[in-house]
Amino acid sequence: MREGPGATDGRPPRVGESPDGTVLTATRGEAAIDRATHAARRLIDALLRTDRDGTDLSGVAERLEAVVDDLDAQAPTVQDRLVDMWSGEGITRHDPVTGPENAIAPPLTLSGRADGSVDGEVTMTIPYQGPPTCVHGGVSALLLDHTLGVANSWAGRDGMTAQLTLRYHRPTPLFRTLTVSARQERAEGRKIWTVGEIRDEAGELCVSAEGLFIDKKVPRPRREE
Repeated sequence: MREGPGATDGRPPRVGESPDGTVLTATRGEAAIDRATHAARRLIDALLRTDRDGTDLSGVAERLEAVVDDLDAQAPTVQDRLVDMWSGEGITRHDPVTGPENAIAPPLTLSGRADGSVDGEVTMTIPYQGPPTCVHGGVSALLLDHTLGVANSWAGRDGMTAQLTLRYHRPTPLFRTLTVSARQERAEGRKIWTVGEIRDEAGELCVSAEGLFIDKKVPRPRREE
């Protein structure tokens, strides 16, 4: 469940109940965790761009290992952290597509539209490369699977992905503004059908997706008693 601006009675914001342009995903703030995660995101990119022969990578490795050792020493158990993630954090902040607390997220920010669709812009860089200068096809699938899920929540009926079919129309470029969008088409019983696409900054269709979702939830983690 995604909760955010425009939510009523503790429910996620929905089309018809929230204004056009309602932000449906978490956005980066100035909290220490957001700043640290953004720095880690920059680190991932910088390591892929670094001059492996002209940089003191031994020194870099030692400093990074010290940071990780310090974080590990202070970390709660995985089970306790999972409980915290899923209890009262509001908009999901840790997922690998939109989460400002997840260093592998681009991150993508998605907004709900009055016509029932959702969309957002994102620029993918070297960490997401597949073919030369192009987004990895699996990363495109990740972006679309998540965006279709947000579209379902905006429409008021969401669930688990049962089937995701993608068509790759042309290479999806790195270092260019991409628009990712989705819309729920229909729901019958527990089945939900949703479509989405990725377009480049010239408006050319790069990837289209059709998804089948089942109205079912996975139980949230709980602390062991």
